[in-house]
Amino acid sequence: MKAMLLSEYKKLDLVDMPKPEFADNELLIQVKACGICGSDIHGWDGSSGRRQPPLVMGHEAAGIVSEVGSRVERFQAGDRVTFDSMISCGRCPACHSGSINLCENRQVMGVACDEFRRHGAFAEYVVVPEHIAFALPKELPFEHAAMVEPVSVAIHAANITPIRLGDTAVVVGSGMIGLLVVQAARLAGCSKVIAVDLDDGKLEIARSLGADVAINAGQEDVVATVNEHTAGGGADVAFEVVGATPTIASAIECTRRGGAVTLVGNLAPSIDLPLQSVVTREIRLQGSCASNGEYPQCIDYLSRGDMRVEPLITATANLDEGPGWFSRLYDGEAGAMKVLLQP
Repeated sequence: MKAMLLSEYKKLDLVDMPKPEFADNELLIQVKACGICGSDIHGWDGSSGRRQPPLVMGHEAAGIVSEVGSRVERFQAGDRVTFDSMISCGRCPACHSGSINLCENRQVMGVACDEFRRHGAFAEYVVVPEHIAFALPKELPFEHAAMVEPVSVAIHAANITPIRLGDTAVVVGSGMIGLLVVQAARLAGCSKVIAVDLDDGKLEIARSLGADVAINAGQEDVVATVNEHTAGGGADVAFEVVGATPTIASAIECTRRGGAVTLVGNLAPSIDLPLQSVVTREIRLQGSCASNGEYPQCIDYLSRGDMRVEPLITATANLDEGPGWFSRLYDGEAGAMKVLLQP
């Protein structure tokens, strides 16, 4: 099969590899679309330490079941599927408590670190265990289905945030995940959503996807503007979708007394926290990690058009064009959001 191999950092090669073997509980999937994630870019340049060459990356994907193992019960050849990016073990305390995203033995598709190596979906075929696969309706395009993974990150963040019907939410960061969170907050019951970013183009997309207010943090006082739109009290909830000291501080200061801030971004490994503001105003801080069983919910949202991903797809390309797109995304191509490769 054809595959795009990270042969060394900042070097992707199109190679022929053997079609992967699969166990009795696994599916062999013919990949129809696979998105380039920001974490793949950080893996490509070696900065994350979690994409150790040689490796086939790619974890946001959808395709058609080609073959199934002898113990597979829910799928057969020809089924249209997507799959979770994370493989949970089903045995640890976190899995037993229903928190599969916190699995102590989790493996991530397209990741190789000191603990494990798992080839991903920048290839014609990929193997996944049955328990992380989900059937797709016929009307959902593979290009949209490949977006279920990032959509699930946004939906999970909204699901664990204490949103009440009619709340106001601030979303700090209008990158791709932030734009999905704008929609997720609305679907969770927020009657007003305020998007914050430094890029007017992204803020315009946020408006088109449901944000009532868009604030350019480089041109406006974010806290003062949020207060203007919340009768001076601040937002009920805030989502931080960057992961840096200034944006986390902004999310906290935009939130009302007794409100909640959900931290989705994780750009920096550590940040400076405005502790007194959190403590004296009793702000709840909540981390959000990946997703935890939201795939069926996300597939329903996408199928009904409740969650829109088409405006976030910058380009579709074949696998041969993949190395070029990695370079372009790494160089920060203006306006680029999600690029989907079609092996």
